[in-house]
Amino acid sequence: MKIKMGLVFGGRSGEHEISIRSAKAVIDQIDREKYSVVPIAINDAGNWLNPEKSLALLPEETQGLLSAEIAGFPGGPAGLVGDPKYKGLTSLDAINGGDISFALDIVFPVLHGTYGEDGTIQGLLEMAGIPYIGCGVVASACGMDKVVMKTLFREAGLPICKHAWFLRSEWESNTDGVVSQVEAAIGYPCFVKPANLGSSVGVSRAEDADALRKSIGHAAEFDRKIIVEEALKMREIECSVIGNDEPTASLPGEYLIRDKNKTFLDYTEKYAGTGNNEFVVPAPVSEELSAKIQQMAIGAFKAIDGSGLARVDFFLRSDTGTLLVNEINTMPGLTDASGFPKMWAGSGLNFSQVIDSLVDLAFDRHRDKSRNKTSLEI
Repeated sequence: MKIKMGLVFGGRSGEHEISIRSAKAVIDQIDREKYSVVPIAINDAGNWLNPEKSLALLPEETQGLLSAEIAGFPGGPAGLVGDPKYKGLTSLDAINGGDISFALDIVFPVLHGTYGEDGTIQGLLEMAGIPYIGCGVVASACGMDKVVMKTLFREAGLPICKHAWFLRSEWESNTDGVVSQVEAAIGYPCFVKPANLGSSVGVSRAEDADALRKSIGHAAEFDRKIIVEEALKMREIECSVIGNDEPTASLPGEYLIRDKNKTFLDYTEKYAGTGNNEFVVPAPVSEELSAKIQQMAIGAFKAIDGSGLARVDFFLRSDTGTLLVNEINTMPGLTDASGFPKMWAGSGLNFSQVIDSLVDLAFDRHRDKSRNKTSLEI
């Protein structure tokens, strides 16, 4: 019997479109002999869509792969429920009288950024008692917040770059004071980022005070917490991790930028197919450094108590050769332009095999957590 997988995608996030592309990649590459996929989209307003409407958000060629899977689901909004009668995706209109339900064996929340990669949907799935792929509530929340993440890295003894952070309310009430704080702690040039987003959304480089003010204003459009990091002369290297208690790391990969005038890859450069970059696996580093990257990637994964999957990003300083952990992504992009599937392909696992591993890990974690007592015997 096939495993019924609820594939949740979209979401109320600046990475909504990337999530749709990740969902497409999963549907295109998953072993259809093993899995029956039920698409569950969350639109950019935060509304849950039934499978038929969810399918409409995907490219036409991908829709054709799932049209038979979703026959019979009623119209109206959808939702995940933990009631034993339903245990899965249910028409919200049917809860008070109908029996129509798509019982799900597992959920793959392919959501990037806020309201998805940050522990929110993970908490919902925990409450519903449904096994799911990826990191748990705490790891997802800590991995999403760059400030908390770096604090945990430092506690684990992992080297990180200089950074400063502040709240949007502080910026709005004391603009000059925040600029002075950043100049004293970081200096120029620097990178300004929303603390809780990925895919380079809201990220910009500042060379002076005017650019810093503009960059902070831009980042503040996406998050209430802003982080500023030192701009280093360095190479950006990535490494993927899969596992639970005993994770393993892929060969590292690296984006090679052809345009030497570009200082970093923004959202457009990563996903629009401009031809300005190439992702190479393995990254052109020594075997010794490659092993160190893998070791530190696993260390970062364990520092946040990761499970399932993650991608760890590194800075390799050009002046000193020092390797720094930059950040971890607990639900990395899975698109055809993303590094995560490419690094595993370069390490000998195609994307279909990666999905199989992630499903096994999710079931293992769910079984292990089910051993926990939830009541005391008197």
